[in-house]
Amino acid sequence: CFPAECRLRRLAGQARSLQRQQQPEAALLRCDQALDLAPDDNSLLLLRAELYLTMKNYEQAFQDASAVCQNEPLLIKGHQVKAQALSGLGRSKEVLKQFLYCLALNPECNSMKKEAQKVMCEVLFSATENVHENLTSSIQSRLKAQGHSHMNAQALLEERDAGSSENSSEKSDMLGNTNSSVLYFILGLHFEEDKKALESILPTAPSAGLKRQFPDDVEDAPDLNAPGKIPKKDLSPQRSPNSETEESQGLSLDVTDFECALCMRLLFEPVTTPCGHTFCLKCLERCLDHAPHCPLCKDKLSELLASRNFNITVLAEELIFRYLPDELSDRKRIYDEEMSELSNLTRDVPIFVCAMAFPTVPCPLHVFEPRYRLMIRRCMETGTKRFGMCLSAEHAGLSEYGCMLEIKDVKTFPDGSSVVDAIGVSRFRVLSHRHRDGYNTADIEYLEDEKVEGPAYEELAALHDSVHQQSVSWFASLQDRMKEQILSHFGVMPDREPEPQSNPSGPAWSWWILAVLPLERKAQLAILGMTSLKERLLAIRRILVIITRKMNSRQELANARERNN
Repeated sequence: CFPAECRLRRLAGQARSLQRQQQPEAALLRCDQALDLAPDDNSLLLLRAELYLTMKNYEQAFQDASAVCQNEPLLIKGHQVKAQALSGLGRSKEVLKQFLYCLALNPECNSMKKEAQKVMCEVLFSATENVHENLTSSIQSRLKAQGHSHMNAQALLEERDAGSSENSSEKSDMLGNTNSSVLYFILGLHFEEDKKALESILPTAPSAGLKRQFPDDVEDAPDLNAPGKIPKKDLSPQRSPNSETEESQGLSLDVTDFECALCMRLLFEPVTTPCGHTFCLKCLERCLDHAPHCPLCKDKLSELLASRNFNITVLAEELIFRYLPDELSDRKRIYDEEMSELSNLTRDVPIFVCAMAFPTVPCPLHVFEPRYRLMIRRCMETGTKRFGMCLSAEHAGLSEYGCMLEIKDVKTFPDGSSVVDAIGVSRFRVLSHRHRDGYNTADIEYLEDEKVEGPAYEELAALHDSVHQQSVSWFASLQDRMKEQILSHFGVMPDREPEPQSNPSGPAWSWWILAVLPLERKAQLAILGMTSLKERLLAIRRILVIITRKMNSRQELANARERNN
């Protein structure tokens, strides 16, 4: 039954076996015989195209791969083989087009991203000899690696002429037809080898390589004498002999071309979104705090927000660094001044208005409001990792006293919210407060306990030991379920310290017991502001006495009811 199909399957199997044995001529003969039986079999056409590549017959390989792409436009392998054939023919622009097709079909293919990046650099900078020397060989070697492991990689492609280049109008047409979502991957040059390639290209590239070229017959070419479009002098120390001619043929880099659409300043740490727009990293993060959409086109950026994969666009960053150094220096100075201002831990300290916090006591927080997302991110970026915690006051806005918290860890969720693991560090008093970008800031002064000596110290030490023992006894009298809840939230009670005045804020166990005691916030706040350890210990002792009496009375009442029953 089905003799033709059986013979077709047998010939195809023999061709693939000979291919693995690196006998391309014999494999090609079997493949031709099989194609005589099934001329439109895409798998056989792909196999023959790979064999032609091995034999360096790039034109025939291109024809077979083109037929496959026409029959099955969504087959990634067809576009990949076609790109290999085009590379052998020296048609870099069309190679890039095929890689973009592959990325459009499978955006997660990292190898294709890197190949497209390399070809993009070659196309953009094909006028410079250095690019061909550094990138062309890299492109071809990567294309060879894309083939099957059983093929002889050295026989796939031959060296291209390094002097070929495309004119700038063709490049602009190609870029204009490129899908913006795919350009995101091309612009996101964040691999180390890409950085090295850029470093080898940009220092030697003449300024004309970055001009916008206009043909002589274009009537609507920009007016070079128009206000605001004054060409800048080439910042590179090396100028070619024809620099004056090149200067007259196009426009030099304009700082407005590299302005962030959000802050209207020079791009700093530029990041390109999947929809193709570029912003400052900090500006984009602030916008995503409010909504997962592109600020310009409103395209959804939920995946970008979930992955937090904000890779710096190295190409844009390098262009700014090489050709706009003065503007970049001013931009960096402004950024450093802002970071220095945000790093001050006595003036304009960020304040989280939420709950009661105490020194040495853990304070986990769920941060979801945009203003507090920004505040926590700034605390991490400046390196201080600290912010104040205060209660809300009805008239003043903030409580008079607060606690400085230090961030230990931040876990971010896909929706942009986060869980902040913080711990109390020190106490402070609010001198004045204001707002910055939606959240509260305050000028503060830190509080420390007044130290005592002599007989007063001996009295303090005795009181310290007594109240500690009283606190341990009270906690031990609690029900097991309540103990578990306290331990899971506040951790284990700290040990008694041999020197009660060793910490400027007092012994850690006293703050732990104050945090777990069932007190009103006003009472806790009043004790937090005390600078006398003796008064604070006396207050804790009075509270423990009252709570213990209530617990005993409840227990006696319960026992009496049991006896009556």
